[in-house]
Amino acid sequence: MPPRSSSPSVAPRPVAVTKPATASSSAAAPVADAPHAGAPRHVEPPNRPEPPDVHEPLGPDDPLAPLPFNPYKGNRGVTRAWHALKNSIAGFRTAIHEESAFRQELTLAAILLPIGVVVPVDPVERVLLLGSVLLVLIVELLNSSVEAAIDRISLERHELSRRAKDFGSAAVMIALFVCVMTWLLILVPAFGPPLMHWLRSR
Repeated sequence: MPPRSSSPSVAPRPVAVTKPATASSSAAAPVADAPHAGAPRHVEPPNRPEPPDVHEPLGPDDPLAPLPFNPYKGNRGVTRAWHALKNSIAGFRTAIHEESAFRQELTLAAILLPIGVVVPVDPVERVLLLGSVLLVLIVELLNSSVEAAIDRISLERHELSRRAKDFGSAAVMIALFVCVMTWLLILVPAFGPPLMHWLRSR
């Protein structure tokens, strides 16, 4: 049996293992050519993200969508005035034939307007007498247009439809009240005392 050595054992040193260089690490990054002295440097603007709805098409219900082409709005100048006059006359005829309330108020206007022209009052008072009568006709036409538009949408009974028609009827009632009040406030002080004196003398 061989004798053991008395010298201490030496631990083996670790050997460094070198990894093979990859293509990405070994390839040198391209170096941009240095700009010439005095040449302007081109700086690209940063890419800002656009809103997602910039290029989306606008729907028909979008308030920013362009209005569709209306062939009835293409007339200009004298042609437009002529067509507007014909449409106004057509609307007046339709109101006479279709609206009984407008016929009644038109009959009342046919009586009051001549009286307002011949009655001896100041010019301002005459304008108030005639204007209050015409106001009733104007409000009645607007009320009839609202009713026609509601009936065009639907003939079904609905709370909002009833409310809209009631609003129009209330507007007509206020116009009638203004007409009656105007005629009383102007004619009673002017013709009330002479009329009462004539009635007492009989």
